[in-house]
Amino acid sequence: MSTSRRTIVVVGHGMVGHRFVEAAIARGLAADHDIVVFGAEHRAAYDRVAMSSYVDGVSAEQLTLAQDDAYAGITRYLAETVTTIDREQRIVRTAGGRSVGYDVLVLATGSRPFVPPIAGHDAQGCFVYRTLDDIDLIRAAAGPASTGVVVGGGLLGLEAANALQCLGLTTHVVEMAPRLMPLQVDEGGGAVLRRHIEKLGVRIHTGSRTESVETGADGRVRRLVFADGAAIDTDLVVFSAGVRPVDDLARVSGLAVGERGGIVVDDACSTDDPAIYAIGECACIGGRVYGLVGPGYMMAEVLADHLAGGEGTFSTADTSTKLKLLGVDVASFGDAFAASPGALELVYADHVNGVYKKLVVTDDGGRLLGGILVGDASSYSLLRPMATGDHPLTVDPEQLLLPAGSQPVAVGPAALPPTATVCSCHNVSVGQIREAIAEGGATALGEIKAATCAGTGCGSCVPLVNALLADELTKAGREVDRSLCEHFTMTRQELFDVIRVRGIRSFTELIEQHGQGRGCAVCKPAVASILATQTGAHPLDGENAALQDTNDHVMANLQRDGSYSVVPRIPGGEVTPDGLMAIGRIAKDFDLYTKITGGQRIDMFGARIEQLPAIWRQLVDAGFESGHAYGKALRTVKSCVGSTWCRYGVQDSVALAIELELRYRGLRSPHKIKAGVSGCARECAEARGKDFGIIATEVGWNLYVGGNGGFTPRHAQLLVGDVDTATLIRLIDRYLMYYVRTADRLQRTAVWIESLDGGIDHLREVIVDDSLGLAADLEADMARHVAGYSDEWAAALDDPDKLRRFASFVNAPQTPDPGIAFVSERDQHRPARPAEKAVLLAGPRIPIGAP
Repeated sequence: MSTSRRTIVVVGHGMVGHRFVEAAIARGLAADHDIVVFGAEHRAAYDRVAMSSYVDGVSAEQLTLAQDDAYAGITRYLAETVTTIDREQRIVRTAGGRSVGYDVLVLATGSRPFVPPIAGHDAQGCFVYRTLDDIDLIRAAAGPASTGVVVGGGLLGLEAANALQCLGLTTHVVEMAPRLMPLQVDEGGGAVLRRHIEKLGVRIHTGSRTESVETGADGRVRRLVFADGAAIDTDLVVFSAGVRPVDDLARVSGLAVGERGGIVVDDACSTDDPAIYAIGECACIGGRVYGLVGPGYMMAEVLADHLAGGEGTFSTADTSTKLKLLGVDVASFGDAFAASPGALELVYADHVNGVYKKLVVTDDGGRLLGGILVGDASSYSLLRPMATGDHPLTVDPEQLLLPAGSQPVAVGPAALPPTATVCSCHNVSVGQIREAIAEGGATALGEIKAATCAGTGCGSCVPLVNALLADELTKAGREVDRSLCEHFTMTRQELFDVIRVRGIRSFTELIEQHGQGRGCAVCKPAVASILATQTGAHPLDGENAALQDTNDHVMANLQRDGSYSVVPRIPGGEVTPDGLMAIGRIAKDFDLYTKITGGQRIDMFGARIEQLPAIWRQLVDAGFESGHAYGKALRTVKSCVGSTWCRYGVQDSVALAIELELRYRGLRSPHKIKAGVSGCARECAEARGKDFGIIATEVGWNLYVGGNGGFTPRHAQLLVGDVDTATLIRLIDRYLMYYVRTADRLQRTAVWIESLDGGIDHLREVIVDDSLGLAADLEADMARHVAGYSDEWAAALDDPDKLRRFASFVNAPQTPDPGIAFVSERDQHRPARPAEKAVLLAGPRIPIGAP
């Protein structure tokens, strides 16, 4: 190593250590410093925030942050632990006997899981949840297991619970505090979060102190015992009860440590030895140890700036968090617990829909201080910056809480002051984002990330960054980036055309040729839908299964208790007595709750995942097929009885509804499609509330388009009137395929038509007048769909590989999930509430009101 160059040694190769190396390189420190990195793990730095995706099939390589090309010229030693620091000689020594001199030593040793010192905590079958190696050990132990317990109901504890559920285990979460996530949410938010998680089958034990872990004769875990004597029979225990800073090196080297641990540093991250610095979870700065990646990143940037001659210092860290735990959005920001003098709380709680929102404001309501969001965190990216700094509110604070559509609220990117923080991971302000666009020439999200680093940390600020980008470009009269997501620079419409023109047949092929990265929850289902439309591929064929949303993944609708509903297709609502009896027999055989839907179908609730193939088999044998209630596809074509029976009917609405439903069944689209056919102007089929609706006239049919119910109901608009049946079907073919080709992801037909330049008039020109010359193309696309249709349930029943997916437990495919329990009500069953489950799981089903 050259003696003319200074040496920076970094001990710790986690996310924060890696961020420091990146920041040092960016500031030119690698030009006159040798940088040496020691990592205790055998892997290069990886994204620990996304660690749970490793359980879902994301590879360790895909999670890697420290790519080899980024470390060119950096010396890196993995699986090598530094054990001593010779401060006098400025040398570090490792357990393997390696010695390296330093001019600057950066300690980024992170933290270790806290394991309560209870009896049996080290028994075979006890684990921690901190590294990818930990997940590998848990995965191996879960194979023969059926039940797992997570001790700790905080952020990592709930992530660990999700991992156990993904591995097929009946999962319990034990938390000593009276609520889940006690450091992030209050009592009200904790109650809503608990209900969400219990609906997924996870059993929650709050206010419970763990006393011991008991083992069997073989030394393996058998029970977890509480202080009150209660116990849970379990096969494995995962401890996720917080972390402690890894400050051992500091202690043995005589560096100052905090009262509760952590290496004491000043606001430049310097220890009491001027050559040694500490950053991340091992550092105690301002008397506090931060267990979040955002403050660690800020320390890494401050230190790199300091070593490069800058004067940056660590200010109060943003401890805001936003994440999805077991599918539930949770966010906390600013003064979430109203600790500021005079702080007031505003709360919106919708327990029916599982939404809890709390905002904390100053005593005059003029400034936002913080908040908690559970169940719906869509406003987080706008609210969090408003709580940073001394920014006055421009609207009444209660309007920020109300559901979308209840009142107009003039809040958006334009309302944010330049000093508001957008990205807390990198301390990037609104002003810096706007400057990167207006002066730096950034026109896309990737360019803003490169210029400011905003959005490259936890990613929660990306929606706001995109909103600022669109706002700034619009003001400048420049083109706005409409990329589907960060993995594809194209819109959904452009991706549809690329797939069609180039004959692409897989997501892998598409992202290799036209995208980047590995995809996300936005682009994967969108591409799966496009591929299904163009190729007719089954949702569970090959890699398609990994692209699907929750319901498409099992071709049934997931319900709140973890069971599924099954909806067979009943075209036009017409069903024979034999068909009705078959459905009734199947529902009785499998003890399913039955309900007539608004679309004139019969929904059967309460099926366990391993029962689905058997239910489908009986339905298929009785002449039924999938009703696609689980997919973004045609749902139903509702009808009245029309001229066949009704004395007011002027056309045969039932026959037309059946013909249309059989024609468009299985058509995958940007959003669900509903239709209706009314036999006269009395409109009994409510056709004008549908994506396409037909109303009979004396001489033919009127076609209406762009209606929908839901949160914002829309009346359909007349597209064409008094057409014959053949013309009607031809126009619907064109309309649906034009929608499928050009609409955005998850865009209903009403919003799509409004977004068209010219609205319904433009649509009429394209569909009726063929102004773009697309009619023949659109009709041909629909003809291919009709000719290539096959029932997805029947196809799955004929494929053993697909059937293997339908199991509650991978090691016991036909074992029912014991977390699903029912009670009887009105001669049918419904999901048991938490208070009823303990009794039900111990005995037979108990009717409501029974003694």
